[in-house]
Amino acid sequence: MVKEEKTFLVTGGAGYLGSVLVPLLLKEGHSVKVIDRFFFGKEALATHAKNSNLSLIEEDSRSFKPDHLNNVDIVIDLAALSNDPIAELDPKKTLDINYGARLRTAELAKKYGVKKYILASSCSVYGFRDETLNEESKPSPVTTYAKTSLMAEEGVLPFASQDFSVTALRLGTLYGVSPRMRFDLVLNTMALSLFRNNFIMVQGGEQWRPIVHVQDAARAFIKVAESNTKKVNGQIFNVGSENQNYQMKSLAEVVSSIKSPAGQIMTQKIQSDFRSYRVSFAKIKSVLNYEVQNHPADSAKEIYHALKENQMQDDIKTKTIDQYKHLLSKNPNILTQYGN
Repeated sequence: MVKEEKTFLVTGGAGYLGSVLVPLLLKEGHSVKVIDRFFFGKEALATHAKNSNLSLIEEDSRSFKPDHLNNVDIVIDLAALSNDPIAELDPKKTLDINYGARLRTAELAKKYGVKKYILASSCSVYGFRDETLNEESKPSPVTTYAKTSLMAEEGVLPFASQDFSVTALRLGTLYGVSPRMRFDLVLNTMALSLFRNNFIMVQGGEQWRPIVHVQDAARAFIKVAESNTKKVNGQIFNVGSENQNYQMKSLAEVVSSIKSPAGQIMTQKIQSDFRSYRVSFAKIKSVLNYEVQNHPADSAKEIYHALKENQMQDDIKTKTIDQYKHLLSKNPNILTQYGN
């Protein structure tokens, strides 16, 4: 069966996840509008710049022109201050971007006749819990990033109707190679440390975290986009795999073992990260027949060898908070909404 070509609008489409997702959409013949501030440049999508199905729109997710939604079939809302340290830089701006902008985007999408809206949320909404959690478990967010992710879910899901499908995807912590590479994500950080220092530093090590490859996360958005609306409308799905719930010390062992002899693992008893949660992914598997295709060890090897062969650099743009601090040092108002 030939897939119907559609028009997507992807906010944050030049980011770590977006720069993997957008090429997949283009490869399937879809048209894609990317709305992004391009704080990390347009290089991540440079190889697709001449594709007539791709439009790069440098606007703010809080104030983009609504007519960009004309003739759009599906909105994938990725734009956010994308982890805890950045979110804490300016909690008010985080609230504006990670909650307010998403609420506005969903509301406008419904008004302009978009058929599906898919929100990028996070498993971090579960906070600190001992038991294995599913979509029915009560969230317990402990950080600004997690709290605004939950607020966004609660804000956009009520827009769901017979003519407007709304889905929230709670992603595990992402890992893997991306055109807009990040080394501030746990597995990627470990692989970089192994390459640079031949050791991995772990804080605590007992805390649990679900992880998911960035390509598998991108595939989950496409899966929802292509699924029957009745299966996804008004739904929340955890995105990941049961066997990729890791305690941080165990994940460090996976990464360190990719080279021989294995790198050393060093443990700090004092830790600053108090999140710990194990997550069930049974729902997305049973409802959408979704399964991950990538494994942490393979990804760590890919990153390690890309660094070794000088195919990948760990410059300032690969550490999100460092890049934001750099931008803020040059322009203290860089996170202010366009037009204000």
